[in-house]
Amino acid sequence: MDAFQQLDFLQLDDQFSEDELMVRDTVRSWVSERFLPVVMEHWEAGTFPMELTSELAELGVFGPTFPEKYGCAAMNSVSYGLICQELERGDSGLRSFVSVQGSLVMYPIFAYGSEEQKDEWLPKLASGEAIGCFGLTEPDFGSNPGGMLTTAKRDGSDWILNGRKMWITNGTCAQVAIVWAHTDDGIRGFVVPTDRPGFSAPEQKHKWSLRASITSELVLQDVRVPADAILPKAKGLGGPLGCLTQARYGIAWGGVGAALACFDEALQYSKERIVFDKPLAGFQIPQKKLADVATEITMAQLLALRIGRMKDAGRLEHQHVSMAKRNNVAMALESARILRDMLGANGITLEYNIGRHMLNLESVYTYEGTHDIHTLAIGQALTGHAAYR
Repeated sequence: MDAFQQLDFLQLDDQFSEDELMVRDTVRSWVSERFLPVVMEHWEAGTFPMELTSELAELGVFGPTFPEKYGCAAMNSVSYGLICQELERGDSGLRSFVSVQGSLVMYPIFAYGSEEQKDEWLPKLASGEAIGCFGLTEPDFGSNPGGMLTTAKRDGSDWILNGRKMWITNGTCAQVAIVWAHTDDGIRGFVVPTDRPGFSAPEQKHKWSLRASITSELVLQDVRVPADAILPKAKGLGGPLGCLTQARYGIAWGGVGAALACFDEALQYSKERIVFDKPLAGFQIPQKKLADVATEITMAQLLALRIGRMKDAGRLEHQHVSMAKRNNVAMALESARILRDMLGANGITLEYNIGRHMLNLESVYTYEGTHDIHTLAIGQALTGHAAYR
């Protein structure tokens, strides 16, 4: 196949600044040259290419919107969105690795942490010296995180944490975890170094989705942390949900990236595949599929760009992100299914990328708020009634 050619039917590149396009193209080149040649091997083996962590740090994709004083790039939100688009064009697991590091670990430290916590952890996380994970979801509490059973109790000036977290990206390879727990003062967040006695993170195996991503359980058995491990500015569910809003923003762009990868592969394939003495692209049904998917991708691009501009203007609310995450991931998953079918039997092999994206997107459709929960979040914003209670 030829090099990746992005669908830009409405010439949206005109809407980006030179700096934004430079960021996108830099990450695009890295994904094509360094990540895509190894993703098939890692996806099949169920491993993540940790050897690329330092290169990701050099690209500046860990917490790129945070201030330069912490070793970050101080980019705008649209640039970060384009980073997520290009990373997920490679693989949802790659975007998840970066998204967790920036939106779910660096963000709570930056937004809710003390100055000492910021100075200690943000430079390490930005440089890739430390990898982080985010412990919110539990085995019996996914869409209802407020029901969590993990507790943090005072013991003198220390805190003692007990509980289990599930489906934790990067857990097994992390040096620090942001753990949310019930206290006598409500739900609070803690910065927990993973080398603490009683902390373990067994990896969850046997996945058929997000295979090139480390997924873990977190087990906390009388894990002792000092008083200053608590995030002082986060109290209640608003803390972790604020982090999830940041991550979901990146996922909305990531869905576009996965769909773009699938579309380009199917379009090139249809032009080269000869069926009944002419290219597959010359038949009506394949053209209809391509036209439908191109239209859906274009609308998703517009939605992602709009919420990016709103975020940079300080006007983005969680329900706006719910609409974009819900729409763009569902669009990407349905597009992958349609385009995978265009490849026939070749569509189920790892020699092509669409099947891998299709399986990954089943997870993206579910995590960071399921499709149905985002539906109800939008419904609540429209009607004023919370239908999930």
